[in-house]
Amino acid sequence: MSEVRLTAEPRTEFGKGAARRFRRDGKIPAVLYGHGSEPKHLALPTIEFARVIRENGRNAVLSLNVDGSRRQLALTKSITVHPLKNYIQHVDLLALKRGEKVTVDVPLHLTGDAANATLIYQDLDTLSVEVDALHIPEYIEVTVDGLEAGTQITAADVPVPDEVTLLTDPEALVVAVNEAPTAESMEAEADTEGAGVVEEPSDEEQASGGGSGEQE
Repeated sequence: MSEVRLTAEPRTEFGKGAARRFRRDGKIPAVLYGHGSEPKHLALPTIEFARVIRENGRNAVLSLNVDGSRRQLALTKSITVHPLKNYIQHVDLLALKRGEKVTVDVPLHLTGDAANATLIYQDLDTLSVEVDALHIPEYIEVTVDGLEAGTQITAADVPVPDEVTLLTDPEALVVAVNEAPTAESMEAEADTEGAGVVEEPSDEEQASGGGSGEQE
């Protein structure tokens, strides 16, 4: 994955009030951590950062120009989004060096069509891997083309690039190919679920003795 250039500026105001002012000005409060240095408080351009994440994903390597100084490589570690209004409230960044390896979660993309009369169950959407920061794959393909019912794909079965080290448990289930239910089996299941249901007597029936035929 190539570097994505982004301009940032130092941030000297803190607190909720300052954060609201930054957001009104089209900026996102952010903090840059890493390599034992003091955290750097930054402001990122909202539209540009959102575009980077939308087009390149959270694993995009950012090349930050901070106040005209030397560019700093960084990786997005976390994004805080407002739970109701869905705007970005805060971003945590991890400082990187060229040649440094990082741990990231890479999305999985299923390709192909399994055999007829099957259903695909995907248990994992990402794999945790260790990789050079500048060679993070955008996604990893998992093909299910022609797979028969009963087939399972574990993390160890997923082909990853040579420079990528798998960290997810190799035995973790990624995909299971199940036999699709038939109309007959679905009807039988519905009948089974409905069997043995006993209707409770209504209040009127209970008041009159439940229709037992006894009279006072």
